[in-house]
Amino acid sequence: MSQNTSHAVMQQRHEAHDSLDDFPTPPWAGRALCEHVIAVDKRLHTVWEPACNRGFLVKGLAEYFFELFASDIADYGGNHRCADFLFPGISPVADWVITNPPFRLAEKFAVRGLEVATQGVALLTRTSFLEGCSRFKNLFSVHKPLIVAQFSERVPMIKGRCDPKASTATSYCWIVWVKDRQATPTEFVWIPPCRKHLEREGDYV
Repeated sequence: MSQNTSHAVMQQRHEAHDSLDDFPTPPWAGRALCEHVIAVDKRLHTVWEPACNRGFLVKGLAEYFFELFASDIADYGGNHRCADFLFPGISPVADWVITNPPFRLAEKFAVRGLEVATQGVALLTRTSFLEGCSRFKNLFSVHKPLIVAQFSERVPMIKGRCDPKASTATSYCWIVWVKDRQATPTEFVWIPPCRKHLEREGDYV
């Protein structure tokens, strides 16, 4: 049996425990959240992106919010504030916290986000984040998401850069929590193929 060494398969994410998890998010993935999953009013709503990396997700979100605050624990050379989201300190008033967090810290990002956001939290995670007995016990059974939105097409993310030509074997979803939600079942939805319609000129520079 021959070993599958295709580029897509080999792009799966396996990061060291202390890694910054440097996988920039294509802007269209943020637009997909706002177009197909949550309803926001650009005249009113504000957002905090606390793991903004090089600012690619910020490009997508900025089109949908009245005000956007961007921060990251590391300095990637962009126009953002360096701050540890998980360490009490800066807390801009924001309706939403939306981010692609380091995978190993996503559970903590969800809880912290619910503490500081006035309306809700949306995390872009690997679909495998939905698995795990400990995660169910400590997060999902305590803070039940309103929506799990699975991308029907892959969102290519590779280490250290945002590349429109990249491929990936990893599937992603948006997990959305809304504060003060009623005790209703979590809704599972699919984000339809939308990359072709949501990419913009200049997204990857």
